[in-house]
Amino acid sequence: MSLRVSSTQNVYNYQKQLNAADERQSKLMEQGDGNKIHRPSDDSVGYAKYLRYDISDSENNQYQSNVSTAVSWMKNTDAAMVSMTDIMQTFKEKTVAAANDTNTTNDMQATAKEMLAEIQELVSLGNTQQGDRYVFSGQSDTTQPFAISTEKIQRGLAKTLDDKQAAYFGGKRGADSSGSLHQMLTLNGSDGNTYYLNTTNGYIYTQDFVENGYKDKTAENANAIVDPAIDAVGQLEGWSDGRHKVSDYFKNTGELIQQNTVLKGAEAVNMTQPDIGTVEFSFATVSQQVVTYTGDQKYISMVKQNGPTDPSADTVNVTGQDLFGSDIFDDANSGNTYSGTAMLNEMLTVHAKTDTGDTKWLTTDGQTISDQAHAVTVTAETKLGSRQNLYNSVKEMLGNQNTQITQDITDVSSADVAKLAVQLMEAQAVYNMSLSLGARILPTSLADYL
Repeated sequence: MSLRVSSTQNVYNYQKQLNAADERQSKLMEQGDGNKIHRPSDDSVGYAKYLRYDISDSENNQYQSNVSTAVSWMKNTDAAMVSMTDIMQTFKEKTVAAANDTNTTNDMQATAKEMLAEIQELVSLGNTQQGDRYVFSGQSDTTQPFAISTEKIQRGLAKTLDDKQAAYFGGKRGADSSGSLHQMLTLNGSDGNTYYLNTTNGYIYTQDFVENGYKDKTAENANAIVDPAIDAVGQLEGWSDGRHKVSDYFKNTGELIQQNTVLKGAEAVNMTQPDIGTVEFSFATVSQQVVTYTGDQKYISMVKQNGPTDPSADTVNVTGQDLFGSDIFDDANSGNTYSGTAMLNEMLTVHAKTDTGDTKWLTTDGQTISDQAHAVTVTAETKLGSRQNLYNSVKEMLGNQNTQITQDITDVSSADVAKLAVQLMEAQAVYNMSLSLGARILPTSLADYL
């Protein structure tokens, strides 16, 4: 009886060790695919590291994809903006040339045609696509953003201040400066004179004071700013407390909502200044085409690394407002939403004034507008270029990180092929020897015990 128990125990131990040898051989054979970790039990610590590295690798690949897409998007956008700034530079030169009072009527009309063609080209560039997405449409990137009207409308005529005028009228109660331009609205007086309205507070100034009279004040004091109590000829009621805004009379493109609007009565004005008498006012307008924008002002972010998003750094697109700024008809004080086409519509005003041969206006307002329109787009291009450089730097950094992550994954999970071959041969030899030895020493049947 003791012989049978001892023999059974020997058989059990032998089978256990043989199975262990077979399992070791199988695991080594499994590593033939180059990976030494296939399940947590193979190496719990190494498997935990592998999971962390694998997650980092997935994140890195996604960030690299984001950055590559972003760089491609911004290169396409930048190419369009380079062409835009070149066109605007040419537009500036044509505005300066048109302001020369030696031009004939034919000269002015020919220049006006060239200006219109350049604005139309700007509209076309504004509709640039990356694949089937419009790069200047904000998040509404499946919608074509810019369109120029075929019909002319009556657009409010703004008085655009140059730097010296802006310094004087841009004080606490001066011209509106919340947009890309310092502007007032031009008014026609019932006395036949032209006046300018500060839309933030309702103060009205004579054309002569805005264009010439203020110079006497600045000659006495270079730091002088407007004093409405002395400089203004009156004030429209309801403007200083916000009851009246530009949006009550104009769309964000500058189009006059109601023709022949007269500012008078208790809610408006009856001027009683002794020097001008009682005057009623209406808005001066110019007949011109306008450009509309159907995109939005939202930004597209393509995240390039872990951590909180930074809209100023993660933004890859340029919106209509970035490209073409804002003016008195769509700025923060107007009551209107941003049009996304302010400078284009101001340039169309320059075109209209060129077509009618208004060289005096072109010498002052026209040149200021063309300068600022160019400056706004250049600023947007510069900001885009800075973001593009940042993405290029991150692209290089992510590439280096990917190399290190790949190496970490290799170190923790890859099998040493040479070492594996030796171990496999050893395991195979041990297993074969075990089989041979077992065949020699273990009883083949129950009859051998007896």
